[in-house]
Amino acid sequence: MKRLTLALSAAGLVTVAVTCLLAARDAATATAERTPALATRAAVAFDMSPPLDSMEQFIPDKPVVIHPAVESPAVRQGATQGPGTGLGSAPPTPPAARGGAGGARAARAGAARGGPPPIPAPPPAPEISAAGAAVEQTAQGTRAAIEPVASFDGLGLGFTGREFPGAADAADANANGGRAGGRGGGGRGGIDISLAAGPNHIFEILDGNMAVFTKKGKKYPATGKLLYGAVPNNTVFAGFGVRCGVSNNSDSVVRYDQLANRWLIVVPVFSRPPGDPQGPYAMCYAVSVTPDPLGPYYRYEFQRPLFPDYPRPAVWPDGYYNPTSTSDNLLPEVITQKHDCIADRNKMLKGLPATEQCVVIDGGVFMLNTDVDGKRPPPAGAPNIMMSTGGTQLMKIFGDDGIYFYKVHVDWSDASKTTVSTPQKIGVAPYRYLCDGQLSNCVSQPGTERRLDSQGDKLIQRLVYRNFGDHESILAEHSVATAAHGGGVRWYEFRLNKQRDPVLYQQATYAPGGFYRWLGSMAMDRKGGIGIGYSFGGDPNYPGQRFAARMANDPKGQLTFHESVLAEGQGSQTGSLRWEDYTNIVVDPSDDCTFWFVGNYLKSSAATSTTRIGSFAVSGCK
Repeated sequence: MKRLTLALSAAGLVTVAVTCLLAARDAATATAERTPALATRAAVAFDMSPPLDSMEQFIPDKPVVIHPAVESPAVRQGATQGPGTGLGSAPPTPPAARGGAGGARAARAGAARGGPPPIPAPPPAPEISAAGAAVEQTAQGTRAAIEPVASFDGLGLGFTGREFPGAADAADANANGGRAGGRGGGGRGGIDISLAAGPNHIFEILDGNMAVFTKKGKKYPATGKLLYGAVPNNTVFAGFGVRCGVSNNSDSVVRYDQLANRWLIVVPVFSRPPGDPQGPYAMCYAVSVTPDPLGPYYRYEFQRPLFPDYPRPAVWPDGYYNPTSTSDNLLPEVITQKHDCIADRNKMLKGLPATEQCVVIDGGVFMLNTDVDGKRPPPAGAPNIMMSTGGTQLMKIFGDDGIYFYKVHVDWSDASKTTVSTPQKIGVAPYRYLCDGQLSNCVSQPGTERRLDSQGDKLIQRLVYRNFGDHESILAEHSVATAAHGGGVRWYEFRLNKQRDPVLYQQATYAPGGFYRWLGSMAMDRKGGIGIGYSFGGDPNYPGQRFAARMANDPKGQLTFHESVLAEGQGSQTGSLRWEDYTNIVVDPSDDCTFWFVGNYLKSSAATSTTRIGSFAVSGCK
């Protein structure tokens, strides 16, 4: 995730389509360009029109503004199918200079040569309301901890694997702790972690690098053997122009599309075009031609007028939904600005010319789109559900008692008919962002004043959707402050009603024994069992990774299995507060039961982190 201030660009934006006003707000006080009539919204058979009194806003006196969908210009530079005969036959693309915040980062580094900046004090621990404390699970589950089925180190410090054509003669792709082409520097391990599991492979991305490992099953006798990598993320776009084929950025994401048995790789371009300092940014998509992640991919580049930070792609039958953010900093007039972009999945799966549509949302907070798990899709034409927390860190609003949802419908024949409904609130137990949100000195560590960031201002990917036939569930989670002045994982299961509105089914904050549990990721197996992986730490514990779970019929709001340890931390990170911007847990498509999780930990005396990849299965699923 990048950190830079950008002036609001008017390029590509049209007049406002929808203005979300609270009923109490006098419409006459709004500016003329923000007072169009409320649009009627319909997606096939599903009503998307919320009543006026249900509309919400996140910034005082700043109603949420939803702009019309705009088609992103598609750019084709080179063959759509590639690289070469397949990814597994492609040598690594030489890392290129990163754009975006690089200049500002270099300036800060120069200013710091006289010595590291002082470590800021952590935000004061808030007092948690009785209603918020009431949903805390403060004791471990009584069932025995689930032992990992598989566990191995992935990318990061100490990764020395070199499996690609010309590896013996190539420059060290694993220099700087396995982060070639990624963020690097500052004594920091990888922070942008993505994982996907297919029928025979495990695919990991860490910052600027990717690697593919074996998964035990019909094709391979063991899990964790390196098949390909580490190579820069843009290797999959080799020969595909001067943007996707040359730019290599962090914030890259890999997904396995279970509905189509394909792999999806998304790489943002944070720099302007060569020789055009005012030109567009870009988003790059690669969709595998077959279920083999080492085979060829269909490649696409779409230009973006606004900085495309923090992409979080999700699979839905009618598109690849990809929310992004213009900036983490306060923007003139609009304060915050987010985007929800949708790429034409069905055409991309066939390698046909495809488009991307983007809807810009002023005044919203970090959003996630629902991401399908399992083989049962949502009903035909169902809108995608998009969610966010409440509050706004930039306005020092650090808490709320709601989770907010939008309904998104894309129309590929006419972008003017693509709609995003106004945000509506789902009442939940009150919460307070852990350590007041992102980029704060938060989680204590042994032997150092340096604390770790919590990313507590946002839902952490993925926003999982699963269709059981008799009901449809959505899972969400975020990091919150606890009554014991530590951190916990607040998690939710929502279920869709007949109007396809998400309704709260169960909720809890997992916080047994105090300390910090944060940056969780959550998924659900085919029987309805839930698994949550998360970081664990807090002095005297070194930061590491743990996992907890429940079965479908267990008491609501309880993770009934004692937590398991995936990676026991062995050292403190002292070079940076940045720990993870996100991680993710996924369900194995081979059995739709096994959970695969990845997260950071430090080995003894290590300066930066290593990722640990592991799998777990809840009893009764297989």
